[in-house]
Amino acid sequence: MKAFVPAAAAVVVAAFSAAAGPAAAQPADKSSDSCFLTRYLRGHTVGDDGHTLYFNVDGKWTDRVKTAGPCLAAATASDPIVLRDRGQGRICKPIDLDLAVRGTRCIVNEITRLTPAEASALPKRQQP
Repeated sequence: MKAFVPAAAAVVVAAFSAAAGPAAAQPADKSSDSCFLTRYLRGHTVGDDGHTLYFNVDGKWTDRVKTAGPCLAAATASDPIVLRDRGQGRICKPIDLDLAVRGTRCIVNEITRLTPAEASALPKRQQP
């Protein structure tokens, strides 16, 4: 009887391991993949539509930031962009970022990491 209990326990453990295996292999939170630290911003350009900004993030990728209105309409790539994060310097969602240019605060409503193909397809003057 004593030998049966450990064997049954081994079957139960194996069943739980098999059930948890695929779930454990899944990443816990995909939203953290698109986070960046403000200290890694290396440059920016302004899109032609007046509400899009492109950031070079540590020379590794390009993020597109869209604002709710045309607050960037008068901005150029040489204008300083004032960024304030609402946390530890980590930007993951639009609400995490306060953005201002030429004294005008902008409401950020979208942050998107571009694929390398999307980033290289930007016109040269819009590549950060």
